[in-house]
Formats: sequence, C-alpha cells, structure tokens
Amino acid sequence: MSRALRDALGCFATGVTVVTTTDPDSGVDLGLTCSSFSAVSLQPPLVLWSLRHEAECRAAFTRAGGFTVSVLAAEQQALAMRFADGEQHERFASLALQRAASGRRQVPDCVAWFDCTTVNIVEAGDHDIFIGQVEEFSRRYASGLVFAQSRFGCVQHES
Repeated sequence: MSRALRDALGCFATGVTVVTTTDPDSGVDLGLTCSSFSAVSLQPPLVLWSLRHEAECRAAFTRAGGFTVSVLAAEQQALAMRFADGEQHERFASLALQRAASGRRQVPDCVAWFDCTTVNIVEAGDHDIFIGQVEEFSRRYASGLVFAQSRFGCVQHES
C-alpha cells in the first residue's frame, strides 16, 4: 500500500523548497529539499514543513530554534536534487548562499524566502511537523519550481 499511496499523493503538485538551519552545537549549516512547505496563518504569520523521523539532521533542526525556507525558481532543479541527495557538507560546497538576519543560509535567486522562529514541533506518524513564525521574508517575480508524479515542472510567472 505504501508505494500506491505515495504514487496517489504524488498527483498533487507541490512547490519545491530548500529548508536550512544551523546546528546549534557545531555551528554547521544544514539543508534539505522539501516539498511539504505550506502556509498556516497570516495573523500571526505561520508556515509549516515536515521532516522524517529518520532524517540525519532531525535532532539539529529540533534544537536549532528556527529555520529558513527558500522557494526554488524554475531554473533551480539541479539545486533541488543537490539538497535531496548526498552528504550535508557537499550540499553547500561552492554555493554562494546568502544569510538571513538570523544567520541561517538562504538560496539566492529563489522566488521567495521565509526566515522563521520555530514555535511548535508536532509529531505526526513518521514525521515531525515544524511550525514557524515568519520573522523576515522576501520575494521576486519569477517562475517557481514544482514537483508532481515524480517529475519537475514549473509555474509560469505572468507580468
């Protein structure tokens, strides 16, 4: 059932993001590709995303106190793949990532980014749902990267 359910859920197109934080113990930057990002509330400004319990970086995200979500642009598919696979230290290598005021990394040239303080972590099945209050954000007018049925696509921006 798991594969069939995953395939059915994959029919729902999602945006593609990179979520970053800094490990509070080591100071190391961490990041991963995420398609579970969603808005929760405008007042107060809240967003959410989810992380598998088995993820190597789970403990660091749980302790960090915050995270930054970069919504990828249509031309950033290779970056999405880079942050989905491989070792954490390789994900940031030779990338000119910027830092939000919090010090967390953000992806340049993304269509939007949100720097958040974690306000709640809810355990749900085999994932944790991170809920964050948006402290700072920005956007630009460009086409966004989407993922559906195991393929990348884009949403065209119209001026």
